[in-house]
Amino acid sequence: MITVSEGAKEHALNLIKEEKHPENSFIRVGVEGGGCSGLSYKLEFDNVLKEGDQLFEDKGIKIVVDRKSFLYLVGTELQYTGGLNGKGFVFNNPNASRTCGCGESFSV
Repeated sequence: MITVSEGAKEHALNLIKEEKHPENSFIRVGVEGGGCSGLSYKLEFDNVLKEGDQLFEDKGIKIVVDRKSFLYLVGTELQYTGGLNGKGFVFNNPNASRTCGCGESFSV
């Protein structure tokens, strides 16, 4: 399962409203090769399910992940930070053995 922090929930709902995404929108998360640690996170709004997608809902936010990415993201919490070092969504991934300084890539 992939969960959402309260801060990520609030920010996602604001983005859906401000950017006028359809009401049936969800957050699509995934993993792709690249980044300084080997694997990079992907995050986007979408409203079309694809074959093999897994759908989770936490705190009223729907999250979709493809089967391959789920292996790397199981147990992850999507968080939102507005700190001095930058703001945005952050993946708190218990499967990552190493992450880069910016937090956008990891290795297992």
